[in-house]
Amino acid sequence: MERIDKIICSQTGYTRKEVKRILHKKRVEVNNQVIVDSDYKVDIEKDKITIDKEELQIKEYVYLILNKPKGYVSATKDNKDITVLELVPEEYRHRDLFPAGRLDKDTTGLMLITDDGKFAHEILSPKKHVKKSYLVRIDQKMNEKMIEHFKKGVLLKEGVTKPAELEIIDEHTGIITLTEGKYHQIKRMFLKENSIVTELKRIKMGNLSLPKDLKEGFCRECTKEEFNLIKE
Repeated sequence: MERIDKIICSQTGYTRKEVKRILHKKRVEVNNQVIVDSDYKVDIEKDKITIDKEELQIKEYVYLILNKPKGYVSATKDNKDITVLELVPEEYRHRDLFPAGRLDKDTTGLMLITDDGKFAHEILSPKKHVKKSYLVRIDQKMNEKMIEHFKKGVLLKEGVTKPAELEIIDEHTGIITLTEGKYHQIKRMFLKENSIVTELKRIKMGNLSLPKDLKEGFCRECTKEEFNLIKE
């Protein structure tokens, strides 16, 4: 059971003062009963809350898929750069959202934004070995030696990387799949092959692929099916 004012604030973006005002104006009902008391307790699993006769759609957490463009940093706040949260539609901005994982400023593609800390920990925990796939383009020709080297692990400053898969698409383009996320890992791995990454785009997390109809710079809520693909 939770206080009615707290629930309305979390779901609408109204301040506590604004909620108190609409309660006093008898605009809020719970199960068709007018409620004026801010302390009134509600069971969000059973009770129907309406404001001006319109039912409040209660979501404990939200899960957004973002097709990240270049130039945005994966943070909630930054003193120098614009963050990915600037791309979130206004209707979600009252929630305590954060990016579940990071992409470099110049890396594009699939990101998840949520307010569910437990979920974020599950998909980011190294113990879970959630695979992430990237479309990568380099300035040199890709070759079988790279495939073998990445499969064995690449020695970086902090140790040897876990085995990674590289699928060559054409001379300069491939898909690389990792189960970890060290700092600038893909760029550093290719540097060990005397190659510079010129383009990097995340296309998959777990079993969830970047939706083809989601334009760069836009985000939307995960469908139930998409959410299950992440969790699998």
